[in-house]
Amino acid sequence: MDVRPTMKWIIYACLFVIPFIVLYVSYSLFFPFISGKGFAFRILVEIAFSAWVVLALAEPKYRPKFSWTLALYGALVVWMFLADSFAVSPMKAFWSNFERMDGWVTLIHMFAFFLVAGSVLTADTLWRKWWMTFLSASAIVSLYGLFQYLGAFQIHQGGVRLDATLGNAAYLGGYLLFAIAVALWLAVESKGWVRYTLYTLAGFHSLILFFTATRGAILGAIGAVMLGIFLWLFEAGKKGRVGGSIAIAVILLLVGSIFVFRHTSFIEHDPTLSRLASVSLSDGQTRFAIWNMAWHGFEAHPMLGWGQEGFNYIFNTYYEPSMYAQEPWFDRAHNAFLDWLTAGGAPALLLFVGLLISAVVAFYRKTVSQGERIMLTCVVAAYSFQALFIFDNLFSYIPIAAVLALAHSASARPFKKLEHLPAVSRDIVGTVVTPVAIVGAVVVLWFVNVPNLSAGHDLLLALSPQQSYADNLAYFKTAIADGSFAEQEISEQIVNYVAAVGAQTQITPEQKAPLYAYAIEQIKAEEAQRPLDARVYLQGSLVYRIAGDMQSALKQTEAALALSPVKQQILLEQGTIYWQLGNIPKAHEIYQKAYALDHGFDDANIYAAAGEILFGNSAGAKKILLDHYATTTVDNTILVYAYYQVKQYPDMILILEQSNRNTGSIDAGFHLASAYMLVGRTGDARAIIAKTVAAHPEAAGAGQQLLSQIK
Repeated sequence: MDVRPTMKWIIYACLFVIPFIVLYVSYSLFFPFISGKGFAFRILVEIAFSAWVVLALAEPKYRPKFSWTLALYGALVVWMFLADSFAVSPMKAFWSNFERMDGWVTLIHMFAFFLVAGSVLTADTLWRKWWMTFLSASAIVSLYGLFQYLGAFQIHQGGVRLDATLGNAAYLGGYLLFAIAVALWLAVESKGWVRYTLYTLAGFHSLILFFTATRGAILGAIGAVMLGIFLWLFEAGKKGRVGGSIAIAVILLLVGSIFVFRHTSFIEHDPTLSRLASVSLSDGQTRFAIWNMAWHGFEAHPMLGWGQEGFNYIFNTYYEPSMYAQEPWFDRAHNAFLDWLTAGGAPALLLFVGLLISAVVAFYRKTVSQGERIMLTCVVAAYSFQALFIFDNLFSYIPIAAVLALAHSASARPFKKLEHLPAVSRDIVGTVVTPVAIVGAVVVLWFVNVPNLSAGHDLLLALSPQQSYADNLAYFKTAIADGSFAEQEISEQIVNYVAAVGAQTQITPEQKAPLYAYAIEQIKAEEAQRPLDARVYLQGSLVYRIAGDMQSALKQTEAALALSPVKQQILLEQGTIYWQLGNIPKAHEIYQKAYALDHGFDDANIYAAAGEILFGNSAGAKKILLDHYATTTVDNTILVYAYYQVKQYPDMILILEQSNRNTGSIDAGFHLASAYMLVGRTGDARAIIAKTVAAHPEAAGAGQQLLSQIK
């Protein structure tokens, strides 16, 4: 039986479906915009690779060929296997998590995609059709973005920055860089209506890219256009040089105008133009701080790095207090080059950069047309520029891997030994090789995907508000029992869920107890697996504190501070524990320590002021608030608790009055009424209750209960 046609069509189907994964959003999985696409890609690659092995044994023309691009890509995969094996957390380095779907598993799948595409699409001259398929998918993505702009579809991140089916404006911007370049390249090499359609599509993509307001991608696109013009100038005649020079001058004039007129209302009120005009060194302080941490991490482990997904440990160890107003935990350097440097040391960065350079060199071989050479060189440059400000994701990985496979095919030459190996007979291929490949594919598909898909689905069910707490707990246990790579992620969600449940007074202590016990059990398991992760200990502190075990919570913060001594979030958690233990001097000391690290952020000021109130220094508290907020009446619950504890009711009431004016909510009104009752202002309490009930008739019953307390 000749299985070769079947293998070919399996490979074709997988390769030509991959571009459409970008449209897939799996709302039945945790992180629907990320995990669904990631699992779909892995499954398709595993099937295609298995079929390719069978085909390559049967037909020598499909066997891999040598190129420096292949050699460098393979070396990067091997080196990262070594680096991840010695990572701080090897499990996470290899498997990543639902939020990123990265790690070595994705790297090896990407390399397998590179091998299959570079062999089959080249041998069967299908590259143009594959890229046209890629553009078909990108057109649908941009159309989705257009509907978001028109208000027909929701922008998933909120705000005005389009994110289409990728769920992240920065991801969409990076993806569109490839779509624009490929559309222009194929337009140059097409004729008639196809050419004009592709030019139109490139313009449409450019418009959607603009509305993503992704500065790195937009500036990368502008730089790529200028690079393309320069490259064309070197190959064009005198007439072409004049036109190219004019084009460059126009681009520089347009870009310069944005900065010159950046204070005009037109630019200030445009989301994209205002973001572009705000590019400055001061605007990049956050990035510089992260990059500085990354450099310290590299200095600590210059050869093997920290492993993929290891930046979290660098962020803990070399944390800078100026980062407090940003995300609490960074797991990327927000620079793809630094990500490789910290993940796999200097060798990984050199291999990655060498890989990109090898592609450009390959495009300048005689077998590559002028349009292809210029446009694909430009897209590598654009990708490299935007990679300075963002990390990779699946839909920057896939198109750059395809570009690398195309570069490989342009410069590949046969491995002599592979070329001269005879083809395996049809009978052996049909009766031995194919069954073995099928069994191998099934084993890999199951091991790599099934437990993790089950866990992602069960975790989503565990977070459903439509179920009882007992049902949610059962789903959490099932998600852990699935044996996935995301146990840390699941444990963190358990902690977050327990924190939410613990704050709800309508839930009895008996209902909460099993949740607390299971959360503590999972935190202990995570501590055993990741003893150097400050994030785990901070999560543990939160659970113990909610459960009422303050001494255990305190030990957790001490362990976290040993790993990240200047992280204000940990200090504030420890101060709060001492406050709840009644050790006000110690709470005051720790709040002051967190405040001294950086005065610029709200939480540090609020807790420092609360510490002064508790310590009996009301004047000091008001000075802190006045310096930061220009007022001493700041609507914040922490300050209300502090004033209440020291019985400074007039100041407490001022805050509650401010809160009621700001929100007019039921809680704000009734809290203020309770405060009035506390100081004997029963008439004011009655008036606030009546006003709140008038604004919120559904609160009539609760209002009547408060009135009965006054009577």
